Amino acid sequence: MINLKECIEKGLIRKMPASKQKALQSIEKAKELLGEAKQNLEDDRINSSVIVCYLAIFHAARAVLFRDGFREKSHECIIKYLEEKYSETIPQKQIQLLDKFKSERTHTQYDVSYSPNEEEAEKMNQFAEEFISTIEQIL
Repeated sequence: MINLKECIEKGLIRKMPASKQKALQSIEKAKELLGEAKQNLEDDRINSSVIVCYLAIFHAARAVLFRDGFREKSHECIIKYLEEKYSETIPQKQIQLLDKFKSERTHTQYDVSYSPNEEEAEKMNQFAEEFISTIEQIL
């Protein structure tokens, strides 16, 4: 398992100019994608809902990095960044679910023998809504 220091040393999290504008654009993208994920769920497109929902979560998480002046090159390193820098602000349960849903998206997208169920997609959509709200409060 990689830690934040290793993420930075390996260039998987890179310094860049801090940008409140990019942070706000990323959170708006997260909301847009969440709307699409919910619509996919309503239309029984479970695979699409899971993949797009994770993208919403991803964009919300990277909004914090943009605000802080970082750019990610690894989804795992975003989680490490949030764990180490925002453990007082983001509930540990949300960080654990972020990691869980990262795995769910990976299985859905790449494992040809795996299909998520509707209940898992609903939980993921609910989490995305809560997570985006948490990140908006930070911004």
